[in-house]
Amino acid sequence: MNKNTKMVDIVRYQNGLCSHEADEIAEEFPLTLMVNGEEFATMVCSPTNLEHLVYGFLASEGVIRTAQDVKQLSIDSEKGFAYTELHKPLNVSEKTDKRWIGSCCGKSRSFYFQSDAKTAKTVMSQTAVSSSDCLSLMNAFQEHADLFHKTGGVHQVGLATAVGLECTFADIGRHNALDKLYGYILNKHISTKNKIIIFSGRISSEVLLKVSKMGIGLLLSKSAPTHLALQLAHDLNITAVGFVRGNRMNVYTHHDRIYGQLHDKKDSL
Repeated sequence: MNKNTKMVDIVRYQNGLCSHEADEIAEEFPLTLMVNGEEFATMVCSPTNLEHLVYGFLASEGVIRTAQDVKQLSIDSEKGFAYTELHKPLNVSEKTDKRWIGSCCGKSRSFYFQSDAKTAKTVMSQTAVSSSDCLSLMNAFQEHADLFHKTGGVHQVGLATAVGLECTFADIGRHNALDKLYGYILNKHISTKNKIIIFSGRISSEVLLKVSKMGIGLLLSKSAPTHLALQLAHDLNITAVGFVRGNRMNVYTHHDRIYGQLHDKKDSL
């Protein structure tokens, strides 16, 4: 067990029998973000990699562009506060009412489109990978999904190249997992030119926009996309690949980044 989980006593019913057992459950943790002394947002998240989460969230919302924009960051994990001081004052447009961002990933569209308008960008990367590499990467990604296998209650995101998986982050909120990855990229000064994002959840418009902000042109998910996400993927030059499972996958947009065939069947790539 780790900071991401708690043990609870349960009664398990299975095959007509019941037993008293201990079960490992995903932790849900509210983190209130203070920026330049003002309360900015409260995020409900998994209580690890909080520094990366703060950096990624601020970058995703257009408050910062690089890690160097942050003068100081301190996190009080006991009280659930992150104190961030920037080198610049917040713009008037950034000073909104306090926002509560739940783990269910729901947001007001008027809120997140406001910041997306200035931070989403067309991806210029021309990185291409083989279809077999996509399947291998998803298999490696699944093997590293320890927290999901323990609890079944988190989303996971990974950063990879065609060579292999480089890192993964997990969180109860899919947007949090992506922000943790974004913060990691900023803090480690990682070039995203040849990178691939691997994701466990649905490809929604919010997910697609966060990928565009990182400047990554290839997104693999084991789940389905939404129509708005695919429209954005077309516009922002992102290859969206869904249902990457077993020996199959669906390439929805910008197919030129995926090459090679899995089999000789007509439904192969």
